[in-house]
Amino acid sequence: MEVIRTVREMQAHADARRREGRRLALVPTMGALHEGHLALVRTARAHADHVTVSIFVNPTQFGPNEDYARYPRQLEQDVAALEALEVDVVFAPTVEEMYPDGPEANLTWVYVEKLDAHLCGRYRPGHFRGVTTIVAKLFNICKPHVAVFGLKDAQQFQIIRRMVRDLHYDIEMIGVPTVREPDGLALSSRNTYLSPEERKQAVVLSQAVEAARRAIEAGEQRPEAIVEAMRQILARAPLARVQYAEVVDAKTLQPVARIRPGQRVLAGVAVFFGDTRLIDSVFVEAPGA
Repeated sequence: MEVIRTVREMQAHADARRREGRRLALVPTMGALHEGHLALVRTARAHADHVTVSIFVNPTQFGPNEDYARYPRQLEQDVAALEALEVDVVFAPTVEEMYPDGPEANLTWVYVEKLDAHLCGRYRPGHFRGVTTIVAKLFNICKPHVAVFGLKDAQQFQIIRRMVRDLHYDIEMIGVPTVREPDGLALSSRNTYLSPEERKQAVVLSQAVEAARRAIEAGEQRPEAIVEAMRQILARAPLARVQYAEVVDAKTLQPVARIRPGQRVLAGVAVFFGDTRLIDSVFVEAPGA
């Protein structure tokens, strides 16, 4: 396994592998890898014969009061975990490599309009602009045929998929279902921030979106009723501070007045425990057509 630190070297490596006829997969990450990330790697291996995992904590997707400075960084441990899975390349550039003039002086952005108006995008202005810009950079540098993302970040996946479509990237997008702890909590690098009591209470996120799924599959068509059901479950956690509970159309990511038969929707929640922000969501197809 190679660890590549520069854009030029990564591009040359990708070009060489493409000339050999290899099918290249990319798994973009910010490191601090857990079993959820490793599931992405295994999926990538099943769809390609060359796998690159990028590890880069991207400053432009963090807001001024968010956790960029303290986001866990453990490159040696991550590299060891990826080597055990026979990953071909770890691309781990510096901030200076990805933003030569500095992130604050970056002038070129990739932005998908409207899809960030609700859910996480409403509360994290500029976040998805940073995400789509760095993913576009990674696509141009690593040159994959396949890109693998986790569906825990459902809004992110839909936005990147729209970017791929609209900019005519010749890349197959694969979404991998959320990997969970035995009690249902979605795996996240930020779970390590939680105190034991916060960790115990955080299970309400998965319970809330599961309640939404059950209600929709049982025929509930009123988004306000589904949101209320999710909020009631979140209220069981005294330490939880709810940022949002929403139901939106799965494609447009816009609120729906009523769920139509056969419509695919996304039910999502975001909750703070202290300074730690956790998210969870579920795609659901309403019964009937």
